[in-house]
Amino acid sequence: SEDVLSKDAGECAICLEELQQGDTIARLPCLCIYHKGQVFLRMHIKFQKVAFIVCIDEWFEVNRSCPEHPSD
Repeated sequence: SEDVLSKDAGECAICLEELQQGDTIARLPCLCIYHKGQVFLRMHIKFQKVAFIVCIDEWFEVNRSCPEHPSD
């Protein structure tokens, strides 16, 4: 299900970016959480790059299980 994160929750296992309060997340039945939709990758200002990733949405295009619990 889609939700908004109420407090910081560590690192997303897919993109390795921090899950921060206010981020839109997907909470799987196993209770693991991942970024949902596009996520801005925080890059060093010197490089002046902006990048976006799609975490769990992109993962589910090729996988049907939780990245951390593939046998569930």
